[in-house]
Amino acid sequence: MSHLTDIPVALENLPSTHNVTPLLNEVRHALQALLTTGEATQIDLRSIPLSDRDVAQIQDALGVGEVEIQINALGPSMIKETTFAGVWWVEHRNSSNELTGRYIEITPVPDIVPSAMSDIQDGLERLNRRVE
Repeated sequence: MSHLTDIPVALENLPSTHNVTPLLNEVRHALQALLTTGEATQIDLRSIPLSDRDVAQIQDALGVGEVEIQINALGPSMIKETTFAGVWWVEHRNSSNELTGRYIEITPVPDIVPSAMSDIQDGLERLNRRVE
């Protein structure tokens, strides 16, 4: 018995929206803005018409960097550095593992990564109770 996962899928036969090059130019300009002004940019990929082929082409063009962060809060979030420092591929999923957000973030560190000061305060209080 065959499964759907046993059927090969050829991306070259999928249609393209021709939005890959403009999107990569937007990333390039955002990276320049980050360097010159410190301004971070978030590109919501789900708000742009992109085919699966386009998404694969964008991922291929950006590549995979050295840093990968997984956050588990209300579902898994995966943050991956691309081969271009300061350019991050971010995906959020719900508790049913359905994709709820896909972004390219141009920033030194995506906003979701650093701990909130209130969480740090809570951590200190819990550690103090444990040590006392």
